[in-house]
Amino acid sequence: MIFIDSFYTFLGKLVVLLIIVIAILFIAVLILGLLARKNKIKFPRFILFVVDLLYSPFKTIASVLKLNEHFIDDMAIKVRDDVNKEKFREIPAEKTLIFLPHCLRHRDCPATLQKEGLNCTECGLCSIGVIKKKAEPLGYKLYIVPGSSFVKKIVMENKFKAVLGVACHEDLNQMMMLLSDFYPQGVLLEKTGCFETRVNVKKVFEKIDSKY
Repeated sequence: MIFIDSFYTFLGKLVVLLIIVIAILFIAVLILGLLARKNKIKFPRFILFVVDLLYSPFKTIASVLKLNEHFIDDMAIKVRDDVNKEKFREIPAEKTLIFLPHCLRHRDCPATLQKEGLNCTECGLCSIGVIKKKAEPLGYKLYIVPGSSFVKKIVMENKFKAVLGVACHEDLNQMMMLLSDFYPQGVLLEKTGCFETRVNVKKVFEKIDSKY
């Protein structure tokens, strides 16, 4: 009985200590994240390690504190972009995959869904065809995907060294976390909502052209 009481006392102290550590790390990342917003990125690899490790608790804490719902994702995307941009530029387009979300498509899109995502016909109704027309002649492999399961399948079937993704805040951050070994770069959607979303094509082109 004494042993059980001691065990639960120890367990309680351990939980309290863990909560304190997570709170301290959250405050540290919050401060570093605010600096990153001003393009003063400090200890980027520490930020990414802690955010990747404690992503769910940090999102919960941010929600409880009524912070911007995208703060954690925005910070991680910005930091990972900065950390990887030079390596991304060095890798040839032929070894780089581009992932676009299917929600960019127009409501009258004639594209059909294949095993590797949507087969864009470059009909001119949305920005997907514009990006495809720019990227593929340079050697990029472009995929229009409806979900993370397609991304995982494509990743398993392709030999590549770098990746560029377009998505909403949470999806983009999680994709970049998943593919962190491939020097990911990201462009956020300007209009979200899972239907007829919108991206700044100029920003995508800047990433594409950064290799040249």
